Amino acid sequence: MNASVAIQSLPDAANDEELIRIVDEVIAYIKSTGLNYYVGPFETTIEGDYDELMDIVKECQHIAVRAGAPHVAAYIKVSYRPEGDVLSIEKKVSKHHE
Repeated sequence: MNASVAIQSLPDAANDEELIRIVDEVIAYIKSTGLNYYVGPFETTIEGDYDELMDIVKECQHIAVRAGAPHVAAYIKVSYRPEGDVLSIEKKVSKHHE
């Protein structure tokens, strides 16, 4: 796994319930990719191949719009190591969830 991304999807929504519904659709899409992911309160982290992750980031925006958001913004963090592996989600957070 040469990359990980953290994405915070910020869809424009009429209220909190609508915002959560749209974000849940984005997370369902991420889950459907079959990649390892971790949902946090502000962002979702996904591990995999850099190019595949960039395609997923792009599709997350489309998912939010198709779910009804007239506008969506996102914060994206990327860790990329072309020649090797990046630190895994498990190595970063598992000790804090025991």
